[in-house]
Amino acid sequence: MTKLTLISHALCPYVQRAVIALKEKGVDFERIDIDLSQKPDWFLEISPLGKVPVLKVEDDVIFESTVIAEFLEDTVAPPLHPSDAVRRADHRAWIEFASVVLSDIWGFYTATNAETFEQKRRDLIQRFERLEARVKAEPWFDGGTFHLVDAAFGPVFRYFDVFDTIEDFGILAGKPKLARWRKALKARASVASAVAQDYPARLHDFILERHSHMSGLLLEAA
Repeated sequence: MTKLTLISHALCPYVQRAVIALKEKGVDFERIDIDLSQKPDWFLEISPLGKVPVLKVEDDVIFESTVIAEFLEDTVAPPLHPSDAVRRADHRAWIEFASVVLSDIWGFYTATNAETFEQKRRDLIQRFERLEARVKAEPWFDGGTFHLVDAAFGPVFRYFDVFDTIEDFGILAGKPKLARWRKALKARASVASAVAQDYPARLHDFILERHSHMSGLLLEAA
């Protein structure tokens, strides 16, 4: 069998996407976590962008989570994209939407003042309102079958499992379809096992290290 090695970071949501896809495909792989604040020289030599995830396929290197997922689609059954071309393109577009949401989440918890924090909160509310209008949540994004687009949103909702312990920010409030989908994703074995059990504590510490507005809220909630 081809040896697969995933170079990762314990908190990276894009790594989680790749892990979920690998687990859904039933692929054996080795995972190596690195410290992105002190990137090893060997990692910089194989990662053109200096980012995770990187998937080593024997001696070949594939980088970027979307490309890794598409490689797995091309090489390993079962398929995690719809067979219909239009639906497949639609799912790929919503995967890109998930990436934008992840960027918004980063801006939300790293905002250094209350005004920026509130603007990022409103931006996220609008993003999730758009998502609520699209998703079927029966129980997955597009109905009864788990797809790669579901894998892309698993890490998104995982952030809110931690955010909710700090304060109710109202971002997901009044969105029943997203609530159903979030619950189903949390219970999915591939999603749940994409991070270590100490993920919440690690994310708490990571937020504190940002010295952001949310860091202050986290300290107040402690």
